[in-house]
Amino acid sequence: MPQTVLLAEDDRAIRHALERALTLEGYEVTAVADGVEALAHAHRTSPDVLVLDVMMPGIDGLQVCRVLRAEGDRTPILMLTALVETADRIAGLDAGADDYVVKPFDVEEVFARLRALLRRTLPVTTGAGAGSSGGGGGGVVAEPGREPQVSDRQVEAAGLRMDLQARRAWRGQRELELTRTEFELLELLARNAGIVLDHSTIYDRIWGYDFGPGSKNLAVYVGYLRRKLDEPGAPQLIHTVRGVGYVLRED
Repeated sequence: MPQTVLLAEDDRAIRHALERALTLEGYEVTAVADGVEALAHAHRTSPDVLVLDVMMPGIDGLQVCRVLRAEGDRTPILMLTALVETADRIAGLDAGADDYVVKPFDVEEVFARLRALLRRTLPVTTGAGAGSSGGGGGGVVAEPGREPQVSDRQVEAAGLRMDLQARRAWRGQRELELTRTEFELLELLARNAGIVLDHSTIYDRIWGYDFGPGSKNLAVYVGYLRRKLDEPGAPQLIHTVRGVGYVLRED
């Protein structure tokens, strides 16, 4: 069965061009012109992924995103935006979006980001093949600590518990409200608790490609996770290893 995309874009030329490109790529596309139609179709059809333009008349893409997240809908959302300031992109992530593409965009970039959003995150292994799926060798460094407890259904590490099927996560008794990408990033770090994952490895596993050394995308998501994880008087869980990457551990 083809994966279904709900596309909301008020610019007719962009909407038609992107609808055609996605269809040729093998997706089943429903294209609408505003946020009201997008919400109606999202409630009626449950698409696999949403592509939302930020600037639309009436209900814009950010409002659509906020409504769906408030309803508990965790369908992955890719935002299309002409806004290039970091604050504007962070506003989209704050609204619950999983990723964004800045206009004008290359359609291949849209395809790559959609594939990444739809792909299930797999654990990084610590043997000879570590980081071999796209980041090159040397992507992980082991640190001492308690091994994470991993099964098909859940991951437990550093005081965290994640239900992989229900896509729910807790620190102690407190449930965490996570977007899809935040959940996948936390799962990747928890599965590899005590292992330093380099930037390239994380980008490859979560987004499907490396944004390059100048990108702040990963740092933004780590910042969001830290704000949701950290508690007064409790140890920080996600640590920065300067010049390398990030590691999840409970000090």
